[in-house]
Amino acid sequence: MRLAVVEDDDGVGDALVEALNARGYRAERMRRGADLLIAHRGYDAVILDLGLPDADGLQVLRQLREVSSIPVLILTARSDERSIVRGLRGGADDYLVKPPRIAELMARLETVMRRAAVAAEPMRAEVLTGDVRVDLAARVVEVGGTPIALTQKEFELVEVLVERPGAAVSRQQLMDRIWGDAFVAVSRSLDVHMTALRAKLARPGLITTIRGYGYRWGQ
Repeated sequence: MRLAVVEDDDGVGDALVEALNARGYRAERMRRGADLLIAHRGYDAVILDLGLPDADGLQVLRQLREVSSIPVLILTARSDERSIVRGLRGGADDYLVKPPRIAELMARLETVMRRAAVAAEPMRAEVLTGDVRVDLAARVVEVGGTPIALTQKEFELVEVLVERPGAAVSRQQLMDRIWGDAFVAVSRSLDVHMTALRAKLARPGLITTIRGYGYRWGQ
């Protein structure tokens, strides 16, 4: 399991990485929240401090949750009830106060990962919406039985949208999944590809724009 340890204190961060690696994890240290937001897709879980130099950890968590459901365990010196409640409601899977007991940290990590594994449902190989068929394994989209020629980026847009038909997908999620970064200026590229995709599908209403947020596939 590859872990991102987001901790700006060298003593705490280095000791934590050493302890985790000694127990079979592949822990890697980050000092800033921005580093996590850029590189989170390469990790299986996150241990997140709240006192970071570039942003409050709760803000980093909120931004992360816009684009990812990666398991997050908060590890911080903040022990007040308000911080704990805000962390858990903000999307953390667990909350632990420093200094941690390593055995307890390991147990909590294992529990968080088990819950994540149960929650992860196998992706359907085929999605049917009206007369539009998306074959995810073959990477083929048919409209009325006729295959539609899509570019790689256009198919990737479809792929993300049909993971949960009827559910809203934010622009940040789409940019992060397809371009690899939700926080760079690729917004115009998304608009261009979405316009081309809609034109090729020729099914008004199939992809709905949610103003100020993102898009939805189907009703």
